[in-house]
Formats: sequence, C-alpha cells, structure tokens
Amino acid sequence: MALAPVSATPSTTAQPGSTQSTATDAFNLSFESLLKIILTQLTYQDPLKPMDNFEFVSQLAQFSQIQIGQTGNDRLSEVAAAQATLQATSLLGRTVDVPAGSTTLSGKVTSISFADGVPKITIKTDSGSTISNISMASVTQVREGN
Repeated sequence: MALAPVSATPSTTAQPGSTQSTATDAFNLSFESLLKIILTQLTYQDPLKPMDNFEFVSQLAQFSQIQIGQTGNDRLSEVAAAQATLQATSLLGRTVDVPAGSTTLSGKVTSISFADGVPKITIKTDSGSTISNISMASVTQVREGN
C-alpha cells in the first residue's frame, strides 16, 4: 500500500512566521503525527520509484520549522503567563477602582487567585465588603494606599 507523498510546498502563499499555523491548520495534526506520516511514507514507498531526495529534505525542513514555531509559541505563552502573574502581584495592597453597573467600587486588593492561569483579584471595600473573582481587565484605576 503506497501513500501519496505530502507536498513540499504549501498550496497557499504563507506569510513568514505562519508556516506552523498553515501546516497545523491544513493537516490538523501534531508535529509527532506529521513525522509518523513521513516515516510511513518511507516504509511503504515503491522501491522502484523512491521519493526524490530533494522533496524528502524539503519536507523534513518544513517539519523542523513547524516544531520551532510550536516551541516558540509555547515559550511566548509562558512569558505572557509570567507577566500576568507579576502584574497581578504588583496590585497587592493597592487601592483599585472597578466599575459595577452605573457606579464604581473602590477597594484594597487583599488577595490574588489564579484560575486556569488567569489572575483574579479580591478587594475589600471601605464599607468592609469583600468582592472576589474580579478580572484584572476590569480595573480602571490603581492607587497607592487608600
């Protein structure tokens, strides 16, 4: 059983940096799955008509670019999560304003929780109320002290 070779060139013109996205979207497969396809091609290729060396090297180069892109995206996600954590912790002890309907609530940030890596703040208002699970995106102003 012979498999059709995977084309060495994408069917659409890809912008630099979008090779990973194009390949992943086109095949909807992980890097490991794409490598398995290459190995399967080599295993079942017709010995009388072997795959062209240039085509094979081109495919390996594309898969290498995909892996580099995936690794880069993973690292960027880690950096973004670390930055969000630092931003959230910098609010501890500060007074923030949060819109609540037609009014604005002010309160001191007393704690920070992380749900799925997303920071949520808890504030204690001047009236003594505690409000939890506030998105950092909803904070409109940050002040020192009261």
